[in-house]
Amino acid sequence: MILAMSLIATPLMAAEKVDLQMVGRIRNEGFRNSKVMDTVRHLTDSIGPRLTGSAQLKSANDWTRAKFEEWGMENANLEEWSPFGRAWCYDFASASMTSPSYAQFYAIPKAWTPGTAGEVRGTAVRVTLKAKEDLEKQKGKLAGKIVLLGDAIELKVQEKAALKRYDEAGLEDAGTYRIPTAPSATGAEEYTKRREFRRALAQFMMDEKVLAVFEPGSGGDGGTFDVSGASWRVEDPIGVPSLVLAAEHYNRVSRLLDAGTTVELTANVRATMDDSAKVAYNTIAEIPGSDPRGEIVMLGAHLDSWHAGTGATDNAAGVAAMMEAVRILKALNVKPKRTIRIALWTGEEQGLFGSEKYVEKHFGKWSDPKDAKLKDLPRYYRPLDRGTLSLLPAHGKLAAYFNMDNGTGKIRGIWSEENFVVAPIFEEWIRPLRDLGVTTVSMRRTGGTDHMSFDEVGLPGFQFIQDDVEYSARTHHSNADVFDRLQREDLMQASVVIATFVYNAAMRDDPLPRKPLPKEAITKK
Repeated sequence: MILAMSLIATPLMAAEKVDLQMVGRIRNEGFRNSKVMDTVRHLTDSIGPRLTGSAQLKSANDWTRAKFEEWGMENANLEEWSPFGRAWCYDFASASMTSPSYAQFYAIPKAWTPGTAGEVRGTAVRVTLKAKEDLEKQKGKLAGKIVLLGDAIELKVQEKAALKRYDEAGLEDAGTYRIPTAPSATGAEEYTKRREFRRALAQFMMDEKVLAVFEPGSGGDGGTFDVSGASWRVEDPIGVPSLVLAAEHYNRVSRLLDAGTTVELTANVRATMDDSAKVAYNTIAEIPGSDPRGEIVMLGAHLDSWHAGTGATDNAAGVAAMMEAVRILKALNVKPKRTIRIALWTGEEQGLFGSEKYVEKHFGKWSDPKDAKLKDLPRYYRPLDRGTLSLLPAHGKLAAYFNMDNGTGKIRGIWSEENFVVAPIFEEWIRPLRDLGVTTVSMRRTGGTDHMSFDEVGLPGFQFIQDDVEYSARTHHSNADVFDRLQREDLMQASVVIATFVYNAAMRDDPLPRKPLPKEAITKK
């Protein structure tokens, strides 16, 4: 078997040409004249968080388009996609305990939560609500209360450093293929149950006239915690004002209640919501190619973020690295064979919506599932009911799509998404980048971000392997996701690696090889 692999791979690798002079020029521009930190600083410090549907995200769309034009890129535009849902923003929030003693809490409202219309005060009560049966038991008991939803969070001494980078063993493991499990309907069933209960819970809190809900922050300690959102869907009940508290503050109130102490709390959220703003935008720009076949190479990252921090590692880091990659190529005045097109997606945090809508419009779309109950579920939750894949003419024109969305960490390799034939090509591409720490081409698939929108319709979409740094331990979706957690050298390295991959894909004689199309695929003329 090893011999057979060698016989397959060697001719491919021998034929793969890499322009080392251009790689050197990319490295020089990227390391000696980098603008990546200027870009990411503006996105985070000046524009701030970029929740899908918000005015701040639209500002980021406008600014990135203007930046592409400033750099001399062509066809810079905002491409609309819809529908999305509620637009939401807040400009003030506070929470405190007034009895048995005063304490100011660190609290952030969940996205898409309604405002309080001024400060509200109420007695605290803690409940555990995990099923509809739990709601029945609490009927008539919560009116005028501030509800603590859930148990206290156990905080332990941190025994391991938050910083995490790949070592040799970790990279070897990442490069080891794992046989996938069989598709299952379990994920769809669990997702549907969770969503139905969230709707029922929101309506229950409204019906019971609960003043506000406090939830414990998870994902960290020391005042660091994850904050996501309530429902952005216009058809869902808006619920009551809901805030996420630092675990240390939530736990204090929880202990007082366990001791039988009466606790008085306050909450104040000033938020606005707009159910009519259902349109969102992706930012698009190009370096035109010379090949008359009209093929393209795409690169992208998601521009939207959550609201607790400033969306620095998730995902201004990826946006800035991708923007820097095309800035480098434009500064070097490259004349690519294939058009290089960058896309900055929105709606990623709610379900890869921006990239999915783009792919449906330009390349191909799956039909609705046969089971109507699955229609409103993300596609990755319905592997057993795929429908039919209709391909558009441009499907054959996309040579590759590259994505970055795993924080500030430097690139250590690439996930090949089980594309066996592309792996030896990538091996040759990373050869002149090994001194930068890029060593691994993995046959495994990875998920959770926008390359999936391309891969799911049979297009060659790839995500880079990155050092985790503090992504999992501190910054992902948290109030600590700010500029200070970004690593300058890592982002410069990532920009150079991405520019090199994009250039190679744009200049090689043939498009990158593809995996076999799903058997359900049909081509539209």
